[in-house]
Amino acid sequence: MPAPAPAVEIDGLVMRYGGTAAVDGLSLTVATGSITAVLGPNGAGKTTTLETCEGYRRAQEGTVRVLGLDPVRERRALLPRIGVMLQAGGAWSGVRADEMLRHMASLHAHPLDVAMLVDRLGLGECGRTPYRRLSGGQQQRLGLAMALVGRPELLFVDEPTAGMDPAVRRTTWELLEEMRDAGVTTVLTTHYMDEAEHLADQVHVIDHGRLVVSGSPFELTRATGASTIRLVVTEPFPPEAPASLQEALGPATEVTAIGPQSLLITGPADASTLAVVSAWCERHGVLPESLSLGQRTLEDVFLQLTGRELGDEALETAR
Repeated sequence: MPAPAPAVEIDGLVMRYGGTAAVDGLSLTVATGSITAVLGPNGAGKTTTLETCEGYRRAQEGTVRVLGLDPVRERRALLPRIGVMLQAGGAWSGVRADEMLRHMASLHAHPLDVAMLVDRLGLGECGRTPYRRLSGGQQQRLGLAMALVGRPELLFVDEPTAGMDPAVRRTTWELLEEMRDAGVTTVLTTHYMDEAEHLADQVHVIDHGRLVVSGSPFELTRATGASTIRLVVTEPFPPEAPASLQEALGPATEVTAIGPQSLLITGPADASTLAVVSAWCERHGVLPESLSLGQRTLEDVFLQLTGRELGDEALETAR
């Protein structure tokens, strides 16, 4: 039996703001029935890409197909089949949370049970509260419920658990996994690397509007067998520190600066590597604050590929 067509196909997408290319020849696919994470630093082009897939923006160059449809020209046919959780907003300022959710349910032929969503996402205590008075986490929960209530085939979620407490965050993960088990495709952006590593079947990392790498969390973090050492020091490193430590360690390791006082060392993290790092610190008068050893995580991969901390994507203003 042939594999189903991709839920999302992006080929050579270019989106510019003035003279700046927010998305620069991006090509990627999202497999039907998967949870796919699109990750990148602030301004990498994630939100612009998602908004183009959702039909809010028209592709300037390249093509975008969502459930086999053009999201702008065939928007009327596409909208009943997708759910969209916006990065912020999506509800009227004065509307009560339960009123907004019931209104969204009324727009669909076969909505999910509103009471079930209210219970699962912990919205019961704020159902009579106007949207503008909800906390950030409560607004996120309502936004997710609004996206889910229409039983979408494809779900776009932008920072789904920002501002949520740990218990509700875990419940949200379970709900998204249940949707996947029911055949729903989800495309998510998140600044929580553990969230992407836990949920995603496939990860696309983009930077400066271009695809940097794609793969499953296992392929990106474990396939090479590499381990990591994080070196955090009390005072900022001199500019030449990464190159100097790289020379001391040799070509079997890779040294990446992830902040003025932090280096990530990827490679064989054994006793001899630790000894070289310790000797280098002593030789250069560097006082370690912490030296941690572990398996490579998705955050480590991200830092190596982009050279930047992910930051708080929920506050992203650069598109």
